[in-house]
Amino acid sequence: MDNSSTLVYDASDKVLGRLASHVASEMLTARKNGGQQRVIILNAENAIVSGPRKRVLGDYRAKYKLNHARKGPFFPRMPDQILKRTVRGMLPYQKNSSGRNSLRDLRVMIGTPSNLSGEELPDGHSWGDTAGIDRPLPLKFVRLGEISSALGVDSTRWEAE
Repeated sequence: MDNSSTLVYDASDKVLGRLASHVASEMLTARKNGGQQRVIILNAENAIVSGPRKRVLGDYRAKYKLNHARKGPFFPRMPDQILKRTVRGMLPYQKNSSGRNSLRDLRVMIGTPSNLSGEELPDGHSWGDTAGIDRPLPLKFVRLGEISSALGVDSTRWEAE
C-alpha cells in the first residue's frame, strides 16, 4: 500500500472498541515502518457499544461527571469526539511522539461528507479492511449517538447534516 494513502472506515454497526483498536494498531504499524497513515472514520454516531443499555449509559455518565467544568479531566460528549478519545486511549499518546503524531492523522466525522459518499473514493483514499472486526450485532448494545443524547447533546446538531 502507498505510504501517503488515506484509509476510510465506516463506523456504522461496528463495535467501538474493536474499531478503535484496529485503527490505532494500523496507525502505529505505519509509524514503526517509517510511514504515515491517515485515517478517516465516518458515521461516528452509528458505532455501537455492546452491553445492557442501563449499564452502558451509566458508565458514560459516570465518566462525564468525573470532570470539573474548568479544571478537567474533560470527557467528550459528541459522538465523533468520544470515538477519537477512545482511539487516543489505545495509542501511546503521552509516552512518545508516535502516538501523538498518529492521533493528528486521525479524522472522525459525524455522517458522511459529500466527497466521501458512494463507492468511489477520491484519489489517494481507500476503504480500510474491516474483515477482522466485523461481527453480527450483539443482542444488547447502544449507539454512540444515543450515548451523546443521554449526556445532554442536542442530536439535531448532527441529524440535520
